[in-house]
Amino acid sequence: MGFWPVYKRELKSYFYSPIAYVVMLFFILLTGIFFMLFVSDFSMASMNQSPYGGGYNLNITMRVIRPLLGNMSVIMLFILPLITMKPFAEERKSGTIELLLTYPLTDLDVLLGKYLSALSLFVIMLGLTLIYPMFLYLHSQPETGTLASGYLGILLLAGSFIALGLFISSLTENQIIAAVATFAVLLTFWFMSFWSEGNQILRHLSILEHFNNFAEGVIDTRDVIFYASFILLWLFLTLRVLESKKWRS
Repeated sequence: MGFWPVYKRELKSYFYSPIAYVVMLFFILLTGIFFMLFVSDFSMASMNQSPYGGGYNLNITMRVIRPLLGNMSVIMLFILPLITMKPFAEERKSGTIELLLTYPLTDLDVLLGKYLSALSLFVIMLGLTLIYPMFLYLHSQPETGTLASGYLGILLLAGSFIALGLFISSLTENQIIAAVATFAVLLTFWFMSFWSEGNQILRHLSILEHFNNFAEGVIDTRDVIFYASFILLWLFLTLRVLESKKWRS
């Protein structure tokens, strides 16, 4: 539990800053707008179907939940770099990173404290979106399995984005550069599935490709292993950066 003091300090710093509130508002507002649009589209499609047509095949999971999860993942591409730009870049700019590394904490404690605090902030935001499926349960019967696997996929995706973002934040003292670079790298991993054209390596490296199964209600251990490996890789590289700073100082 050596990371606990860093975790509490970082989580407090998010809520002392307006960035956390702006990002949360942006995330809830956009996901809410998309949810209303998909529900409205589902309602219109239901009313326009005749009893002799395909109306009985309308599925709220396919028409509302899956598109909502897909749009949620795209919004995360924009907001998570804003969360991860601060932890190390600000410490480097203010010169407190050297001081922090001299505390009786391991580099892993520092990294875990910052990683878990950023992830906790996102979990709070994601928890607020549960009001949408709760609304659906009041009026219909969405597939619980697809909903659960979709939220698990979103959580793993967020963990991957945050791990990569912290690594880039550890390389610079400029928060804007950290955010833009994180967005650019995430976008590259995102679009690999579109560029693969039969290339299985690029297809396997695509973050989007592995998320699609979760959104369809399929939890494949290969996808879980991919996200776990992705997170561990960037956390490991961040640790190496922290160690190099300690040696230089």
